[in-house]
Amino acid sequence: MEDDLVSEDDILLRSEKEFHDAAKRNDIEKMQELMKRGVDIKAKNNTDRKALHWAAGAGHEQAVRLLLDHDPLVDDEDRFGMNALLLASWFGHLKILQILVNAGAKISCENKNGLNLLHCAAQRGHIKLMEFIMEDLEDVNIDKVDKSGKTAFHLAAEHGQLEVVEFLIGSGCTHGLKDKEQNMALHLAAKNGYSEVLQKIVETGVDVDEKNQDGLTALHFSADGGHYDCVKVLLDSGCDINAQTNKNMSALHYVALHGYEKVARLLLEGGINTDAVNNQHASPLHMAVLNNFPGTVKMLIDAECDLDIADNRQQTALHIAAEHGRQDIAEVILIAGVNLKLLDKQGKTSLDVAARGNHINLVDMIIKADRFYKWEKDNLNSDSDSWVGKHLTFKQDHRLETQHIRSVMWRLATKYLKPNEWKKLAHYWKFTEAHIRAIEQQWTGTKSYKEHGHRMLLIWLHGVIMAGENPIKGLYEGLVGIARRDLAESIRRKANADSNSPKKCTAM
Repeated sequence: MEDDLVSEDDILLRSEKEFHDAAKRNDIEKMQELMKRGVDIKAKNNTDRKALHWAAGAGHEQAVRLLLDHDPLVDDEDRFGMNALLLASWFGHLKILQILVNAGAKISCENKNGLNLLHCAAQRGHIKLMEFIMEDLEDVNIDKVDKSGKTAFHLAAEHGQLEVVEFLIGSGCTHGLKDKEQNMALHLAAKNGYSEVLQKIVETGVDVDEKNQDGLTALHFSADGGHYDCVKVLLDSGCDINAQTNKNMSALHYVALHGYEKVARLLLEGGINTDAVNNQHASPLHMAVLNNFPGTVKMLIDAECDLDIADNRQQTALHIAAEHGRQDIAEVILIAGVNLKLLDKQGKTSLDVAARGNHINLVDMIIKADRFYKWEKDNLNSDSDSWVGKHLTFKQDHRLETQHIRSVMWRLATKYLKPNEWKKLAHYWKFTEAHIRAIEQQWTGTKSYKEHGHRMLLIWLHGVIMAGENPIKGLYEGLVGIARRDLAESIRRKANADSNSPKKCTAM
């Protein structure tokens, strides 16, 4: 067969490719056969790798010895600056390393990223090689940095190599050195969630609150990654739980950003400030709402965070929930009690924002809450059958026990009320102009008033039930109040005749 190129993508002849493959397999016989046929044993592929690289990286002692007998260029580098010695260190082949050193390989070599023998072995966790490098090679600087400013200690910590970290600490490395981004080994272990490594580094006495160039501490990194055990190590070490980055982000901001509830609980139990604001004036609550984490929102509210903090758009957490139509989150916030009069930079309340986004159910929830807050304030010292002890909700009512009255209201709104009569009823029941405007924002065609009336009636029903009042009686009085006694009497007759009606209107 003609000895042509393997392919357009490679620069090796077929015999040279066969030689490389034989070196990868430690196939000495094939290598010797090809060598007798005059193959170029120094031939390099398109990444500048030759047979010695492959044999050293694979840990093949026989192939390496054969090649060294015929190829004195032991320090040749591939395109990445990796020579046979660095590859042996990277892949953890101690015997190959020793053979290459004895063959005169340059032990001070580095790859394109500035990684030396110690860096390669440390990053990959090859403790036996570390011991050989430190004990048998001369002029090894334990704190030498690569091009990113990282020492072997940084790299071992970054990649979770606990045994190597312990070895380097025992060998006297400097614990608090910073890389080019001003990260210590402490930061890198925390960032990647290596709690045991982090614990070892903390025990050296380094400053656990040291910041990198962006102002992040190890706690910020641990929180951002959701690394519970790392956060616990740092809290137990007495770190500053309220430390803020250059962008004023606290650990709780990062946790809220990702919805890490378990870590959030740990930080809250540690007494972290729930109301710290970042450079956008956003609190952790803003972030949890924006990223749709109802559980985290509930946790922050239970920790008594300030619900009325406004960000740099003057938006509260409820404004954000309204903007994005987040009903579950809005429910939690509304139940907790919030100032519904606060305006954003456009002068909009959370109700306006929900209406503008056509989030119909959320609009109705906010109006229910607004009316409930007013009722609660007016009846603070009342002996009435209040909501206390009941399950407070502002969501749509699908309960079986209210099914009859809800069907009555559906018929009333869609069949009997004239176009503007729902508004008259709304005014009678003290709905505000803002409430009516928000309901009217919905458009379903020329008969939208039917849907508007139905929604208004259900909102009113919510308040009546919360107050423990008779809805049929209230409906009768409202219809009489807008001069629709005919409808009022009709509803009373049907209610009194219906044995399934929850509350008959016998008092009327």
